Amino acid sequence: MSAADALVLVVDDEPIARANLAHVLTRAGAKVDEAPGGAAALALLERTEYDLVVTDLMMEGVDGLAVLARTRELWPDTEVLVVTGYPTVETAVQAMRQGAYHYLAKPYDIEEARLLTAKALEKRRLRLEVRSLRERLKTKPEPLPIVGSAPPMLRLKRTIAQIAPTDATVLILGETGTGKELVARTLHLLSRRADERFLAINCGAFNEELLESELFGHEAGAFSGAVRLKKGLFESAPGGTLFLDEVGEMSLTMQVKLLRALQERVIRRVGGTRDLPVDVRILAATNRDLTRAVESGQFRQDLFYRLNVIAVSVPPLSERREDIPLLCQFFLAKAGRRLEKPGLSLSSEVLDTLVAYSFPGNVRELENIMERAAVMTEEHLVEPRHLPPDLRGGPVRVARPCDRELISLEENERRHVAFVLDHCQGNRTKAAALLGIDRASLWRKLKKQTETG
Repeated sequence: MSAADALVLVVDDEPIARANLAHVLTRAGAKVDEAPGGAAALALLERTEYDLVVTDLMMEGVDGLAVLARTRELWPDTEVLVVTGYPTVETAVQAMRQGAYHYLAKPYDIEEARLLTAKALEKRRLRLEVRSLRERLKTKPEPLPIVGSAPPMLRLKRTIAQIAPTDATVLILGETGTGKELVARTLHLLSRRADERFLAINCGAFNEELLESELFGHEAGAFSGAVRLKKGLFESAPGGTLFLDEVGEMSLTMQVKLLRALQERVIRRVGGTRDLPVDVRILAATNRDLTRAVESGQFRQDLFYRLNVIAVSVPPLSERREDIPLLCQFFLAKAGRRLEKPGLSLSSEVLDTLVAYSFPGNVRELENIMERAAVMTEEHLVEPRHLPPDLRGGPVRVARPCDRELISLEENERRHVAFVLDHCQGNRTKAAALLGIDRASLWRKLKKQTETG
């Protein structure tokens, strides 16, 4: 919020001082009401919410502290700036403790007054934005969830909360399937642009010509088939957010054009001759190591710096295994609602299997597994047979030793158990199921093997 957008109340029982300050604020573009004393100010505050109240402290009758107290009571988000003479600086400090933004000591410099006014109004703007965001989050029927409480996820959530309200460009890094677009959508949802559009494009899904048209649009007749004007994504999300997924797959030529759009905040449609200003926040994501891509000449260094204003890393599922049970229940319940199968749950064997699994496809793979399990189960309990074949615990085949490596039956069993345990990443419950024995039998075999060396 700037002074040009603000409604300000100036309170002072000295007509000249009041008029001078009102003149300064009016010239800055503010709409200013004047009150010749504290009592008049209270009357105005009863019916009007101001963005800023600038009040003298030492006034006959109702003083500035009373004006401050009533303002805070009626309009908690209104900022108050107090004006005081040098002998009453201690009183001004007391006013700040009671909620005043700051104080101006007479005689004050006009530039100082402008600066403090601008800062107070900016604080109010941010306060109102935070309140608006909280209200939006309360009323959203299904807010975008980032599920997880593992330390890497808690750090990610704190980072998102810190950077979302800004307009900074964010580069989201992470393996395929970790949820980079979910992070981007959450950044948008928590930003001041949340009421505007969020548009996403996978830069690796288009060739150079189509990608340029998708991003920047084209004029009618720009190329064969361009029968009418088309606005690109930069134009289609005014005031909103544009998410460039797999930005590392862009050609070098497209990287140059994207760089210009980010630097100049203008775009030019394909076949066009005019630069068009755009207002959109850029979020980008990649699963590539862009630092190495820069070193190998596959990605422009200047574009990398432009995108990498703030980098956010989304951890792979293998680095937050403690979140797997929570994610399983979340996705299972989600699938159950869609399939009208409420109350689905996982057996302990299934949960052990999933916790031990490496999940090369990350969270996306886990969601697909839960979707399949919800479809396949006839009852409310998901069991190993409802998992994909490669996770079910089917027979594990071991290569038969060649004739030159004749070993005893006991040694063959030892190797076989070790192989199955390795296949199950040390999960004894899953290994026992694969071997067709219970956990106690497997424990005894391992204990015997350890004792016999």
